[in-house]
Amino acid sequence: MKLVIVAVGQRMPDWAQTAYDDYAKRFPPDCRVEVKTVKTEPRGSKTLDTLLAAERARIEAAIPKGARVVALDERGTGLTTVALARHLREWQMAGDDVALVIGGPDGLDPAFKAAAHLRIRLSDLTLPHAMARVLLIEQLYRAWSVNANHPYHRE
Repeated sequence: MKLVIVAVGQRMPDWAQTAYDDYAKRFPPDCRVEVKTVKTEPRGSKTLDTLLAAERARIEAAIPKGARVVALDERGTGLTTVALARHLREWQMAGDDVALVIGGPDGLDPAFKAAAHLRIRLSDLTLPHAMARVLLIEQLYRAWSVNANHPYHRE
């Protein structure tokens, strides 16, 4: 199984890239994580629908064929770490690759969110995109550690 974080946005700040890399290297070979960065659509005088449609096309091109799609959405389902671990276990058992999608400054196209297999939220707070990437990979690592009975997660 491969986890692919598809993130709309530009280059991450050094602190966020360092934190992301630290968690990414902790995963075992049978649960690889990679990030695919998708270019933000230039704003100009375009409508929001036009912007989101352009970003959606780039997102869909970055998602591996046949992957389960998880959209990060502020109105998505809130999960505990243990619930995320259950999802991770199910995805691994099914052998599914999973694309976890973080939208750009204007979020994700509504039709894209509606078509996703799952919509989750990381927090009730508004997070900067760099923080969302770091928080997501840390929670994925934590979920993996729960399933592996690794002592990283404590309850």
